[in-house]
Amino acid sequence: MPQMDGREVLKEIKADADLMDIPVVVLTTSQAEEDIHRTYDLGVNSFISKPVAFDGLVEVMKVQDRYWFNIVKLPS
Repeated sequence: MPQMDGREVLKEIKADADLMDIPVVVLTTSQAEEDIHRTYDLGVNSFISKPVAFDGLVEVMKVQDRYWFNIVKLPS
């Protein structure tokens, strides 16, 4: 993103009363422990290191779809 990075966007989302309850999933190439801790400290709901292979990414997205839209109960 040209104007701000993902952590800055996450800070703004979690600081906005109208947006703060929206679940946020980070999909990143990072596997750094520091990045994981920092994003959870900022209020992320899920941190996913995306696979390098396309088929792996498709599978991760299918699992996320099933989890967030069929399994999890979110407030109205």
